[in-house]
Amino acid sequence: MIVGVPKEIKTREYRVGMVPAGVRALTSAGHTVLVETNAGVGSGIPDSEYQRVGAQIISSADEVWKRSEMVVKVKEPIAPEYERMQPGQIVYTYFHLAGVDPELTKTLLKKKVTAVAYETLQLDDGSLPLLKPMSEVAGKMAIQVGAACLEKAHGGKGILLGGVPGVRRGRVAVIGGGVVGLCAAKVAVGMGAEVTILDVNLERLTYLDDVFLGRAQTLASDTESIARTVRESDLVIGGVLIPGGKAPKLVSRELIAEMEPGSVVVDVAVDQGGCIETCKPTTHDNPTFTVSDVVHYCVANMPGAVPQTSTFALTNTTRPYSRKIADLGLVEAIKADRALQRAINTYNGHITYEAVAKDMGYDYVPLMDALGGKK
Repeated sequence: MIVGVPKEIKTREYRVGMVPAGVRALTSAGHTVLVETNAGVGSGIPDSEYQRVGAQIISSADEVWKRSEMVVKVKEPIAPEYERMQPGQIVYTYFHLAGVDPELTKTLLKKKVTAVAYETLQLDDGSLPLLKPMSEVAGKMAIQVGAACLEKAHGGKGILLGGVPGVRRGRVAVIGGGVVGLCAAKVAVGMGAEVTILDVNLERLTYLDDVFLGRAQTLASDTESIARTVRESDLVIGGVLIPGGKAPKLVSRELIAEMEPGSVVVDVAVDQGGCIETCKPTTHDNPTFTVSDVVHYCVANMPGAVPQTSTFALTNTTRPYSRKIADLGLVEAIKADRALQRAINTYNGHITYEAVAKDMGYDYVPLMDALGGKK
């Protein structure tokens, strides 16, 4: 198989879809890997490292897309890349189709592109192994950026999360106790903040209570507990996930208006529509905006700011599946791996992931039906 690795072009996106170890795994198995010039430089990987393990360095993004049977990326294709996608091509990346430009979905369907989405590749135990590493990075970053936004110079109320003796600590609300929430809470507790984690899953709250040994408060999430906790918090982290679908709106515009001026919200779920009503996607160039005197940080590709960590964490998990697709071909790989089946969001002009179809108003076609009934 010919596998392409183009340079990411989203604003300040420095990650890359494949590292030299992944290239070596493919080339040693007889596959061809095309890497766009300087695709890995932002992650500290020069072209020479790719050449050393057998990649062909290609000067043009157009050529990489045109020649590749499978394209391996990090972020969803954006407008300049829509025309580069080839009919019947496999694109293996984060898509978050329910939360991005609807034109992307239209293009995928029109060109019968197979969208293999990192965020919906799901093991039988319900875990999301390709989403987890970036959720870990984003969760930890959420507290770093939130703490900075609380500084007066950045529009915040001027609160130090850890406080000092004789002065109250900053109050942090973490909505969602999954991977993002756990990692955010770890950093916030480590900084000395007063942390509350809200989740609807009581078993998860029991686990979190054990993990933090009482250093973080856990609350069953409902409308009243969210409202009370958000009002009292200096920093609110939104970390709620519906695999493949839009995030539920758990914090209303009216509730944001009840927060103290200079408070901060960081919506990690913004790439899937956000769980805070007032949030909209921002970029690393212009990461914040203010609504009702509350600072909003809503960068949709937060881990792109720390690419040397993020790229290697991501590709550690994505590499085995790209190798499986290349070795077996898409159809045989799908039949051999149920987790990979769940990653297919579009195939042969159909939406094959139910939550995406529902949220975007398309007909849902089960993958095996789209494959023509092949089992």
